[in-house]
Order: sequence, then C-alpha cells, then structure tokens
Amino acid sequence: MAYLLSEVTVRTDNSMDGMKKIDEIWNDIVSGKLPILFDSEHYFQEDISPISRYSNYDSDETGEYDLGILGVKADFFGKMEEKVSQGLYKKYDEADPQGDIGTCTKAAWEKVWADQKNGVIKRSFTCDYESSVPAEYTKDGKAHCYLYIAVEP
Repeated sequence: MAYLLSEVTVRTDNSMDGMKKIDEIWNDIVSGKLPILFDSEHYFQEDISPISRYSNYDSDETGEYDLGILGVKADFFGKMEEKVSQGLYKKYDEADPQGDIGTCTKAAWEKVWADQKNGVIKRSFTCDYESSVPAEYTKDGKAHCYLYIAVEP
C-alpha cells in the first residue's frame, strides 16, 4: 500500500545549523525519502506543489520557528492571492535569470527584512509561506521565489 505525507515539520532557526536542517529536510523530500512529492512507492504526485510554511515563531526571524513543508494543490495560491488583496499578506516575487533558486530566495527574504526594518510592513509572525520554483518548471525559464508574509492590517 502506497502512502503520501501531507506535511513534515521541523523546529529550527536561521543559524548555520538551522539552515543545514532545512537543506536536509528539503533533500529528503526531493529525493523521495519523505513522501510528499512522491508517494512511498516513489510515484511522482501530479498537481502538487511543495511549499514552506513558517509558523509558531518564538519572537521574530531571530528566534526559533516551525518550518513545515507541505504538498498543496493549485487552489492554495488563489486563496493566498485573496489574502493579499485583503491586506492580510504581502507578496514578494523574486526571480533569477540564471535559474539559481538560492539566489532568488535570498533576494526575496532580504526584501522582506528591508521592508520590515524600514517600516514598509509590520509582520505579524503568525504564518508565512514560501514557494520556490526551479527554472525548468517556469514559463520564463527563470527560478522564482514567491513569499507570502503575514502582516498586521
């Protein structure tokens, strides 16, 4: 009997050790060791996108938080866009023409932190989402990072 996980969560932070934990869990998901994108018999699951959910913050981005990796359907992104239009979230979209996921993800988070520091946004630190898309899955051939950051209205 094949099975599929809907979510895997790890407690981490933004330290070097925390980033190592995040890399390890993503490697386990991409390889199929943790069956979110592939079921337990290693069959790829169509129409599922992996996203990161940041929640249960101790304080802010300097403390510990829960990182959940979820497999979501396309309607998730429509629901998030509704929350953006309601002012509950702010969306950040960064791309890298060379196709480097790490580069666009770092740029997106740096914009969040700069906006936070400059008073452009006031983060609520409740539940943030990240979707990083490799260049081979995009229409424009660029790697993309989409962040949905919960903000105080």
